[in-house]
Amino acid sequence: MVFKYSSFILFLWFLLAIFGPWLPLEPNYIILPNILQPPSLSEWLGYDDLGRPILARLIMGASTSFFVAFWVIFVSATVGTLIGTISAWLGGTVDLILVRIMDVFLAFPGILLAIALSGILGPGIENVVFALSVVGWVGFARIARAQTLSLKRREHVLAAIALGAGTPRILRYHVIPLLLAPLIIEITFGIAGIVIAEAGLSFLGLGVQAPDASWGSMIRDGTRYMLVAPHMVLAPGMALLLVVLSVNILGDKLRDRLDVKSHQS
Repeated sequence: MVFKYSSFILFLWFLLAIFGPWLPLEPNYIILPNILQPPSLSEWLGYDDLGRPILARLIMGASTSFFVAFWVIFVSATVGTLIGTISAWLGGTVDLILVRIMDVFLAFPGILLAIALSGILGPGIENVVFALSVVGWVGFARIARAQTLSLKRREHVLAAIALGAGTPRILRYHVIPLLLAPLIIEITFGIAGIVIAEAGLSFLGLGVQAPDASWGSMIRDGTRYMLVAPHMVLAPGMALLLVVLSVNILGDKLRDRLDVKSHQS
């Protein structure tokens, strides 16, 4: 039952992120008489400190978080998988150098490194994607490297080498497809971390800039009016909580289903 609710929330997040910009919404339309108005039948989530509808801005924030999560996961998974696979396959000095580079990135807290990069590059959604991608590829590289070290000694890989198959063909058809299960699990948990990181950077003013909407910037704007207009914080805060919790539940479910050892025991 919990998994069904989580799937529905993620599906709704996806729909709002994709089709939200096409809806007849006016997230930046200011209505001065409605400043800090609480939720009502006419506006379900009320208005913010500038008289803008919070529901419309919440939907636009869903598009922002989904856009950042998609591109960061795409870049991080692609780069990390390639680096980890090549590192384990070549071994020797190449593997040693790449492992040391991974260790250097792991030595810094990811969110602090992302904050530093965003501060250097300046605010903006493109810079947020770049900063989080620089931080996020290491996890995928470590998983790909560990799995490739095991797979490169499998019989079907040794048979392909004996038959004269080239390295690109072996990696493409005999190694990388077997990495998908652990990588998919890492992607699900990575999405949750990226959504929180994007909200954190926007909260600090290093992410999406006004008038564009982000759940993090909405929470930041609402903290000044917690006593008189708590709905400004509760609406984006609950959206952030539900999305991250649903992604983590989905990741746990996928991990249980894809874990062969747990099914055999």
